[in-house]
Parts: sequence; C-alpha cells; structure tokens
Amino acid sequence: MRAYILTIGDEILIGQVTDTNAAHMATALSNEGVDVVEHLSVSDTRPAILDGLERALAKSDLVLMTGGLGPTKDDITKAVLAEYFATELVFHEPTWERLQALVRRFGREPNESHRVQCFLPAAAEILTNKRGTAPGMLFRKGRKMVVSMPGVPYEMRYLVGREVLPRLRTLLDSDGEPKLRSVTILTAGAGESVIAEQIAEIEASLPETMSLAYLPNLGTVRLRLSIRGRDDEAMEAELRKYRTRIEAVIGGIVYGYGNQNLAGATGEMLLEYGLTLGTVESCTGGRVAQLLTSNPGSSGYFHGSVISYDNRVKRDLLGVATDTLAEHGAVSEATVREMVRGGLKQLGTDVVVATSGIAGPGGGTEEKPVGTIWVAVGNQERIEAKLLRAGKDRERNITYTAFQALNLVRKFVSSTFRAN
Repeated sequence: MRAYILTIGDEILIGQVTDTNAAHMATALSNEGVDVVEHLSVSDTRPAILDGLERALAKSDLVLMTGGLGPTKDDITKAVLAEYFATELVFHEPTWERLQALVRRFGREPNESHRVQCFLPAAAEILTNKRGTAPGMLFRKGRKMVVSMPGVPYEMRYLVGREVLPRLRTLLDSDGEPKLRSVTILTAGAGESVIAEQIAEIEASLPETMSLAYLPNLGTVRLRLSIRGRDDEAMEAELRKYRTRIEAVIGGIVYGYGNQNLAGATGEMLLEYGLTLGTVESCTGGRVAQLLTSNPGSSGYFHGSVISYDNRVKRDLLGVATDTLAEHGAVSEATVREMVRGGLKQLGTDVVVATSGIAGPGGGTEEKPVGTIWVAVGNQERIEAKLLRAGKDRERNITYTAFQALNLVRKFVSSTFRAN
C-alpha cells in the first residue's frame, strides 16, 4: 500500500510552526509496512487543498491529512472535503453531545462556533476524537481512503493510534499485497562510513527482498533493516537473523531499537543499576538535562543540574580552582574534570557528566577554535574526559555535544558497573 501525507496550514508554509505531524504519521505508517510516497504542505485555501487532494490520490491508496478543522472561518478543510466528495454537511448529534460534555468539563458553556463544528460531511465515517473538539473524518473513493484529522499534534496522535491504525491493519491483512517489515538498530559513537565498512560483508549478503539504510544524525546512526514479503513469520525470522549478525560486529555501539532515544536508553541503564545522574553544563546550557527529562520516569534517576555558564559559577559553586581556569581555561580537560568533582559534591548523585566548550559562532581562538568542546563523566572513583571537534554552527554543536555526553554516560556506566 502507498500512502500520502498532506498537511494544511499557512503557519507551516511560513515557518511559524514545525510540522511534527508529518513525522509522526510517516513513522506510524512505516511501522505498519506502508510506503509513504510523498509529503506535501499546502495553504488554507480551497484551490490549494483541492489540488493537494488530486495529487495525493493520483499517487497513493491512502491519504492522511491534518489541519483546517477548527471552529474559525479560516478552517475550511471540512467544507472543501464535502465539495470534493460531492456530499453535504449535516448535523452530527453524537459529536454535539460529546462536545458539550467536553466543554462543560472545563467550566464553560458551548457556543455557536462549537455547534458549527458538528456539521460534518454526510459521506464521511466519523472518527471520535476524545482529545479535542473536532472529530476525524474518513472518506472512501473506490479502494482508496482519505483521512482528515485535526492539526493539534496530541489530537492527531490519538486518532492515528486509536482510529486509523486499527482500520489500516484490517485492510492490510485482507488485501494480500506484499508487506514491508523493518527493524531499526540505534547506534551512537561511530559514523556511518565506519559502520558501513565494518558490516560490508553482511550488507553484501542480504537477499534481494531485504535492504539496509543508514540514517545519521549528530553522532548517532540508525540502521533500518527492511524486508518485503507475504509471510510475517518468515520475514520476522530473516530480520532477527541479520540483526543478530550485525550486532555481533557492532554490538558495543548499539543502544536500542525502533523509536527509542539515546537519553531514554541511558536512563534505563541507570535504573538497571540503581544509579543517579546529575549534569554540570556550560556550553550546552541545560540541553543534556532537557533530553533526559523529556522521558517519562526520569525522576527515578536524574536528580538535577548546575548550569555553570560563567566562570564564577564554576569557581564559587563547583569549586573549580582559580589556577585551573587561569592556566588551562574554561574549555579544557582539567576544568571539566573539576566540574565533575564539584557536581558530585553539590548534586549528591552517583554519576555526573560535565560539558564546557566554544559553541560559536564567535569566541574561538587559534588554539581553541569554535567547536572545541570538552566532555567528562565520572563518579567518586574515576573520571573520563573526551575532546570533541565540532563545526561552526551553534545549535548543531550544542545538540551534538549533548548526544556525545549522553553516550559517554552510557559507556561509562556499562564499563564501570557491568564489570563489578
């Protein structure tokens, strides 16, 4: 099955809003073995939406679209869909009853704009949205389907998970077409060219029905191993076989699978060993802590952070020696090692990771150019430090350093505590 993602909204086109919806829908579809052939964003206008629909249906069997279903006059998706599918808008009493209860739960009374939202295309199958006011709508055109959902991310995610995917699975099981199955191996600590060289023989031995994709991102690489076929058990067996072969070669840099993130995987390892972590951050400005706390349950292992951006904080709060700062500078191995020691004392955690560097675009010198960054991790017994050589882009350097810091924690915990 081929799928098309159509997102609607001027705010996307002018860059006011990042289109995270498309990424979520693409991931969900890919996990079900559906090929996403194209993604298109269009403006909140009738011609643009109609043109987008025509393009999408010409290229795919399934169209997932978001946006333009709110109560205001600029939300015209519903009316355009009614026009396209030659149907009328009719009042949908179940939606009205649900919407009234939802609004009153927040201490308000429904108004006319809420009532207007309950006029829905008669030809649509209504998808109940328990996370918001606007329902989803499913249209059929021969063997093709169009699903329209609100643009609010958490409402869209709810509808995809609870309404769209169950219907899609039923359809995929009945159509007899070849399916796509994949497993994603997550790695950190080696570049794609290094990994490709290490597993070249395995990649060359893949059967014609299988493929391997390298997806690098700031010090991490996702390896997506995919297979096409009709026999689910046989496909899963082949994926396991080649995943095992790949891990036998690069197992040390594998931190997880699928949609897991490096911070979450690091946190799971800390929980496994009953350890706590703190961060002492200069150039990353709290980015490492932010990545850690974005995962549910992070309070079980993450205790806090010191953002020691200024040297006075490094000196007065963390105890970095004045002589160290004068002789070696804030961006140095000696400084990050002392930052770790100070963090262990101030935060009272089992492990601390520290960062200090020149993120850019200014501030570099001939000796220490922009992108010179030191990272250290340690406990009361041992501290390890690593020098990073990044580029000149500030945001990229901060994110890259945060990922490197997390991976250093992961490797430190693995080598220190698995050996004990």
